[in-house]
Amino acid sequence: MKYKEDFKLPKQIIGSAHDTESFKKSEADISSQYEILKDRFFDINHWMEYCGSLSAEFRLCNSSGITINSKPKLKDFIRIKILGPGLREGNNYDWVQIIRIEESKDYLSEYYLLECSPCKMPGAKLHFGVAHFYTSKATSTFIISKENSCLKVSVHGRNETPNYKVSALSKFRNFMIAIGGMFGFSKIEWKCLTDGLLDFK
Repeated sequence: MKYKEDFKLPKQIIGSAHDTESFKKSEADISSQYEILKDRFFDINHWMEYCGSLSAEFRLCNSSGITINSKPKLKDFIRIKILGPGLREGNNYDWVQIIRIEESKDYLSEYYLLECSPCKMPGAKLHFGVAHFYTSKATSTFIISKENSCLKVSVHGRNETPNYKVSALSKFRNFMIAIGGMFGFSKIEWKCLTDGLLDFK
């Protein structure tokens, strides 16, 4: 499978990878539109509104697993509720932790990057493993950027392999979701998000 190579992204080593990108060119005030885009990007609890009602539900959480309404910070968690059966290890949710935040700005362009990786549910018992359908080696990198008259939103998955260190029922569930992702079904949802964040109508 082809994937984008970029200095901002983790190196692809194992499993599957994907790239989803949306662009918007504007002759209007691109800077003010980028500020709106940043507000939407930081408001993880409302991502579902931009994806549509059939998408996953995202909630930003603190180290105790409690939903918070704030700008995402390093080591915060994101709780994900996807359609279908939940994950026992995650109390019926999938969990990722924010492992990298990066921002860059110069006179030509600027971008904001948020990178997450599957993790244990906050406060989980010691014997509980990673509460996600992918292993902890996987990453999802979300990037928004502004360059000249163009805004861009992208999502990049790397090193995606099914997480089998779970209960027997969860193994089958994770396998089916991971296979769906490898065949591009997850890319459809990410495309809804990247398009939706850029829809200023």
